[in-house]
Amino acid sequence: MKQVTVYTTTTCPYCTLLKNFLAERGIPFKEVNLHQHPEAVDYVVRSTGQMGVPQTEINGRWVIGFDPQRIMQLLQQ
Repeated sequence: MKQVTVYTTTTCPYCTLLKNFLAERGIPFKEVNLHQHPEAVDYVVRSTGQMGVPQTEINGRWVIGFDPQRIMQLLQQ
């Protein structure tokens, strides 16, 4: 099973779209809200060079933004 972690913020509409996308397909994921866990911001920025959300980590590989096609591609590898 793939490890899926979604990094979000409280006010991000694309984060909600992404979480709904995963939930509707029964894909389990861990959410890390960067407003509630500011210590995780440094990890995300160091890993991707990006500050925007959502960012999704799937077994160590990153998807920046809401990109359902890329997420499904990584989940099927």
